[in-house]
Amino acid sequence: MAVGIFDSGLGGLTVWQAVRARMPELPLHYLADSAHAPYGVRDAEDIHRLTKQAVERLWDSGCDLVVLACNTASAAALRRMQEAGVPEGKRVLGVFVPLIEALTERSWGDNSPPREVEVRNVALFATPATVSSRAFQRELAFRAIGVDVEAQACGGVVDAIEDGDMILAEALVRSHVDALKRKMPAPQAAILGCTHYPLMQAIFQDALGADVSVYSQPTLVAESLADYLERHPQMRGAGETNLFLTTGDAQRVSDRATQFLRRQITFEAA
Repeated sequence: MAVGIFDSGLGGLTVWQAVRARMPELPLHYLADSAHAPYGVRDAEDIHRLTKQAVERLWDSGCDLVVLACNTASAAALRRMQEAGVPEGKRVLGVFVPLIEALTERSWGDNSPPREVEVRNVALFATPATVSSRAFQRELAFRAIGVDVEAQACGGVVDAIEDGDMILAEALVRSHVDALKRKMPAPQAAILGCTHYPLMQAIFQDALGADVSVYSQPTLVAESLADYLERHPQMRGAGETNLFLTTGDAQRVSDRATQFLRRQITFEAA
């Protein structure tokens, strides 16, 4: 019954935590490609290769459905993997769709033409690779028109969070918000387009101002996944136990993850 969750590092644990809270009975297999993190500074070919390897590892562990809880992988690899075709009975889902559904107040199954939505000025905070892919803007254009998206590449934030340096992470977030506001002084909404960033959500909100709606992925992804599994119960894979895998140093990653979630997390070698 296991579902796979993949991230280049520990950021996807924010999604894992939200899914666990929403569906506590669902076994989850989490894979962190810590040996190659961060993905946000890699080129698209490299990201696709690494993501494909990770997804196949989770399929091998008993997961028929894998969620890419990594915006960079969703942006640079998901469409290419889907177009190439996945094995029968397997699925790969990204994290952009639940965000866009919430932002546009339209379900993904609504295939009517794009239309105007209430929000017009949107700030997107993401990794350099996600920003350069323009994947969020492309997916949004299928659902909405008249939305101005200003993207800010947040270099260094993921590294600081992975290293546990939250003081540096906060300083970088405030610097990136300042840079965004020079380009878009009055955003109505902000998208935290990296699953590491929810750990800094209060800082983003403070720097942006209380009048800006901040959209964060974990809860939205968890609700979307619960709905998907209700409609496609056959996608609950064969795995029966929870599992944490990493391509990096298992002890070091376990220590970071435990600090990250403030609960004991034990990784093993992928």
